[in-house]
Amino acid sequence: MAPASPKGKRKAADAPISPPLVKRKIQSATTKNAVANFFTPASQKPKDRTTWSERSPNDDTPATLLVGRYEPEVKVKEDKTIKRRKIAAFDLDSTLISTASGKKHGSGASDWKWWDNGVPGRLRELYQDDGYRIVILSNQAGLTLHFDANYKGPKAAGQKRVGDFKQKCSAILSNLNLPTTLYAATGRDIYRKPRTGMWKELCDDYDIPEDEVDLENSIFVGDAGGRTAALGKGPDGVAAMAKDFSCSDRNFAHNAGIRYQTPEEFFLGEKPRTFIREFDLADYPYATVDATGDGESTSDGPRAVFEKTNDQDIVLFCGPPGAGKSTYYWKYLKPLGYRRINQDTLKSRDKCLHTARDHLGEGDSIAIDNTNADPSTRSLWIDLAKKFGIPIRCVWFSTPLSLCEHNDAVRSLNTSMNPESRQVLPKLAFNGFASRHKAPHTKEGFQDVSEVHFQFRGSKEDYEIWGRYWACTWRLPGYVGQDEAQNLVLSQSGSGQAMVRQWATGLDRPAARASGVNLASLASSRGPSRGASEGPRYPGPNG
Repeated sequence: MAPASPKGKRKAADAPISPPLVKRKIQSATTKNAVANFFTPASQKPKDRTTWSERSPNDDTPATLLVGRYEPEVKVKEDKTIKRRKIAAFDLDSTLISTASGKKHGSGASDWKWWDNGVPGRLRELYQDDGYRIVILSNQAGLTLHFDANYKGPKAAGQKRVGDFKQKCSAILSNLNLPTTLYAATGRDIYRKPRTGMWKELCDDYDIPEDEVDLENSIFVGDAGGRTAALGKGPDGVAAMAKDFSCSDRNFAHNAGIRYQTPEEFFLGEKPRTFIREFDLADYPYATVDATGDGESTSDGPRAVFEKTNDQDIVLFCGPPGAGKSTYYWKYLKPLGYRRINQDTLKSRDKCLHTARDHLGEGDSIAIDNTNADPSTRSLWIDLAKKFGIPIRCVWFSTPLSLCEHNDAVRSLNTSMNPESRQVLPKLAFNGFASRHKAPHTKEGFQDVSEVHFQFRGSKEDYEIWGRYWACTWRLPGYVGQDEAQNLVLSQSGSGQAMVRQWATGLDRPAARASGVNLASLASSRGPSRGASEGPRYPGPNG
């Protein structure tokens, strides 16, 4: 009799037999054409007909404008009598092309197709038959041509994006095969639409004085037209049409003084849809000078100015950045002897309070030129007024945020209107104020609260600058990774860097979350932390 098997062990015959490992066949993504091209001598490869260059808004900043000029190998015969003063300018993404993959953003250099099959033929018709100059003007904030000197994150991904973009555009221009120039604005400066920096560059490149452009017959076509959401008949019945992400293309055409159409209107012949502008210049015409010569009248009659009613007091401003607070101070309170307390210049709340005590101790009246969004911040100044036994008044600037963003852009991009050399503020600055703002009331301890509605205060020449669209839509992605966060912080300078870090580190978490920022990753990209006593910089909780 055979001995029993040891307990816990199975007989060999009962053990399952594993099948042999199957070797997985890896499908190569390299095409035969790519292999053949790799082994083709450089002298035999077709020449890239696109010449790339970079340009900067001034001599003190790195290049942010990428320019690709295409010349066909066989030049198109041009009628020398045609001066080509008519310009047909087009946006790139979602106007001339879309992604072949169906994704919102292209995944590589080859992920593109014409937005509509009729696009290239229509462009050739414009150039060959109608005598238009064809150009492409595109905002490409996702590209970085030159990293900041302090940037310590990985650069390979950013450099690859630029390379892929050039390769894609070279293929697009080669397929079109017309004398064309593509301008890509990678920064948030004068080149970015709706600003007209790219328009000026193309006029210079083609030796067309701006006053000789045939504005009446020129056109700009782009998808950012401020269109509202609507229901429309699609190929399968009723389909929803989403609203546009911004109105920057329509506003750019307004600034250039040319006609605007969406790609659906221009290429497909569809009827225009309803559109809206969050900020409309038509609502803010230039004020004519009234009979007193003060220049402050409006269509509703003369506007009340500030009057000093106390021997000594504190005047506290409340309003978002870009609301016109500083201009109001210099025009109305400075002549009355008020000393200005501003955190932008003094850099911290403690220094503001210290300087205020010094001026009050000397018998001066002071004006607190900060945002002062919430009651807890305003209470610091109300308590200070009580300690000195003087009244405190409040001037409330109820300026819409869209108008404030416009004012901020005008100020930062025009030296003549920016005596304090302030940098453009990120969208978070305005969202942050809105999340904290509580309208001021006399019950907080104010002697009175005066509401000021915005009115442009300046010369006719200044209004010609102000009365254009300057503000750009700036939306942060839903998730900001480590390297992108670092790049986001370093892409801002001065107060902009500090501001982004403040929202990321919790000074205004609701605003950061509302903008879709991943707080943890963004906070990890900050530099040396500020001292706790310094408080936030403009426009943090102390304005």
